[in-house]
Amino acid sequence: MEMNHSRKTIKENKETSKGTAVVIGGGLVGALCVCILASRGYTVTMYEKRSDLRKSAFTRGRSINLALSHRGRKALKLIGLETKVLEGAIPMKGRLLHCKRGNTAAVLYDPVNKQNIYSVGRNYLNQVLLDAAEKYEGTTLLFSHKLQSVNLMENTITLWNEKTNENITVTADLIIGADGAFSCMRNYMQKQLLFSYSQKYIEHGYLELSIPRERGDKMEKNHLHIWPRGTFMMIALPNQDGSWTVTLFMPFEKFHSLTTQAELLTFFSDIFPDSLDLIGKKELVETYFSNEPSPLLSVKCSQFHMGDKFLIIGDAAHAMVPFYGQGMNAGFEDCAYLNKILDQTKDNIKDAIEIFTKTRKDDVHVICDLALYNYTEMCDLVTTRTFKIRKCIDNILLKLMPDTWMPLYHSVSFSHMRYRDCIENRHWQDWILKNVKFACFILLFMILIAIIWEYLSDAIFEQNISYESTVIKQCSLRNQ
Repeated sequence: MEMNHSRKTIKENKETSKGTAVVIGGGLVGALCVCILASRGYTVTMYEKRSDLRKSAFTRGRSINLALSHRGRKALKLIGLETKVLEGAIPMKGRLLHCKRGNTAAVLYDPVNKQNIYSVGRNYLNQVLLDAAEKYEGTTLLFSHKLQSVNLMENTITLWNEKTNENITVTADLIIGADGAFSCMRNYMQKQLLFSYSQKYIEHGYLELSIPRERGDKMEKNHLHIWPRGTFMMIALPNQDGSWTVTLFMPFEKFHSLTTQAELLTFFSDIFPDSLDLIGKKELVETYFSNEPSPLLSVKCSQFHMGDKFLIIGDAAHAMVPFYGQGMNAGFEDCAYLNKILDQTKDNIKDAIEIFTKTRKDDVHVICDLALYNYTEMCDLVTTRTFKIRKCIDNILLKLMPDTWMPLYHSVSFSHMRYRDCIENRHWQDWILKNVKFACFILLFMILIAIIWEYLSDAIFEQNISYESTVIKQCSLRNQ
């Protein structure tokens, strides 16, 4: 089949545009980035390899529910979409832990200020962002365009138009890769000198299940439901229609070991007994054996820019496992942070993307590590006594000293504190509590020594008196 090739230059309105920009990827971060750049006055073209999701059926494979917290909300507020998105979201005030015996325990995210995170549908949010992007003057959204190659020397990219079977080469003042964890843009940047990259697959995969809305009312609303089981974990997020999106996390080895209907149902009866009737045995078997578990990936890069035009953001720059609910929020914060730097540099793109790498890298590396740690917490630590005690201490100190003591989860989800400052703040708190504990131990030890000393002193005193009395009596007898 013959393939055509053309070269296109993005046209800008010289009177109103600050310059031209290309965004690769029309997912959540890419669509938001288009909106923010367009709101600044850039002429923006977005290229997405998939068809327009607003015109196509939903396909499985990625989580259809996401947790929206303060960082993401701040970015949406920049383009006036925070209120609209929250209207289609469901507030979650805390975790609801399901024990094997069937009893539950609620753990509020913020018992002091009663703040929530929000469950929002991926497709709904993506549609809102794409609709908003289309309304900006000078934006063009092109679907079924797959990135084929990147020429970092000539500052061009080549894409394949699936509909016309044509390759097009494009250039712009700013070229942003927001094309996900398996980013094609990043693959080309990796080949350059001094670009370091690491990826880590964890041994666990995930599979999406669901609780239909006719049984959804049996679940306590406005919570993120968690079934923590050590090696295994299941979570459920509420949907607007009353149904629940359930995600099962297990080692791939365990997924592959459950090969029959009987084995699967026995496993759920033993490990997640109260979920079986909610999901439905028939639905569980059908979904489990008709879908493959998806992998979980963590990505880190030594830099996010290349040359004076290319930048990667979101999962393309720092994919993370989903256990802190910060993947989307960190990607949205990338967009807001880029907007801030463009303000500071007066839209000097070369300086802006260099500053972005220099000042953003450490923060996103921290949240990637925290997301991995939080899996251990969600699977296992939430049920331990030490975790509950620390949670209680954090909440008490937050209430007593709200300007001084901010727990780790609170600082990540309910503030705009830099991620690296969040972890440094946690280390400071650990140091304080460790020293307080040590001081209490020393104090108790000294009190114990004092009690023992007083007891021994009294005993010695009584013994001396007894001895003196005996001596006096003996002397008296001798004198007689």
